[in-house]
Amino acid sequence: MASYHLSVKTIKRSAGRSSTAAAAYRAGERIECQREGRLHDYTAKRGIAETFILTPENAPSWAQDRSSLWNAAEERETRRNSVTAREWELALPSEISAEDRSQITRQFAEELVSRYGVAVDVAIHAPHREGDQRNHHAHVLTTTRKLEPEGFTTKTRVLDSAKTGGVEIEQMRGVWAELQNHALERVGEVERVDHRSLEVQREEALSQGNAPKAEELDRDPEVKLGPAANAMERREMRAAEREGRDYEPVTERGRAVHAARHTRALFAEMRERLELARDTYGAEREAGQGRVSAGLAALKAVAAKERGARAGPEYIRERLTWVVGRSKDRDDTPKSERRNHTRERLKEIMDRDAGRDGQAAVHKLVGHGDPELDEYTGCDAGQPYVNERLKDLLNKPREKLEIENARDQEKNQEVEKDRDIDRGATYGV
Repeated sequence: MASYHLSVKTIKRSAGRSSTAAAAYRAGERIECQREGRLHDYTAKRGIAETFILTPENAPSWAQDRSSLWNAAEERETRRNSVTAREWELALPSEISAEDRSQITRQFAEELVSRYGVAVDVAIHAPHREGDQRNHHAHVLTTTRKLEPEGFTTKTRVLDSAKTGGVEIEQMRGVWAELQNHALERVGEVERVDHRSLEVQREEALSQGNAPKAEELDRDPEVKLGPAANAMERREMRAAEREGRDYEPVTERGRAVHAARHTRALFAEMRERLELARDTYGAEREAGQGRVSAGLAALKAVAAKERGARAGPEYIRERLTWVVGRSKDRDDTPKSERRNHTRERLKEIMDRDAGRDGQAAVHKLVGHGDPELDEYTGCDAGQPYVNERLKDLLNKPREKLEIENARDQEKNQEVEKDRDIDRGATYGV
């Protein structure tokens, strides 16, 4: 499932950090810090998929060397509490190829260069061999000063200011979301990422009448594990794998993250089924099919996709409820002043079957003799066709009709007898 992450951090001297050390660690290289006289050697580091440096046009050639670039950045700052670098941490979609991940990361880095005139040092990391194998990510280090032909010049105050910094970062978050979504679309992925807050996304979903998506977004942001909890969870994962048992989180943060991811996966699966059913229903209605036939086609589409994993009674009842409610909105045919007996009959059947096997409602709708849908709903093959079953569905059952007709005849005979008696009394018979 595609997820969005972009965070911005600063490399501060006041925190005991240096840009030379940060660059060496992220790129897995050996850099000697001339200001501190220290050697940062991370050449043994594993999991580095790609590194590259981008600079503005007409920048000096020495900026392409990682050691020269960051030593120059350190030398340009003279204060003890200077910020010598800024780090943009990006989560890369696992659904796309390594080449596509490299491409969108490069495009994001190019946007930083053109927008702020800084040098950008990129390191793309592969997932940790013992962690989540979807965790492709990139570390993008940028200088805090513009890089021009004469070297580093003015500070990028637009990112430092309290008034403009937040706005700029939010705009770059939008750029990163757009790059990812274009890449996902190119490979045919349905999922999309969104850089906005959960609250903003939820309000938009509600305004569009998308209740399932709004419910999915009604949650707290996912908690970040952190290095200590992450190490504990990895050890537990390895132990569970060795012992052949299911992994259960051992830390409070681990449990929160595990539950949040599981919930998101369930909502995503539900939304995918709903979208498939809605699209199928709409296509069938546009093709001239009635509500019931279109609803059956929607159920059949979901059945074909979910073959082998049968849906439970509650799931089927939800789909029927959706068909009933959706038909009111999607039906653009002329309507009379009469009540919609079809929809009312469907509701009556589902209400009556509540608490029992929810598939009973589908039995009343199905009957086309299609083995694929019969397998999904549990119906036997060779049932009456839809037009025959609609007599039972949309009207009263035949047995009930016969009983009521007999009662009506008896009442009519009694009425006629009473009338004959009254006539006899009147005329003296």
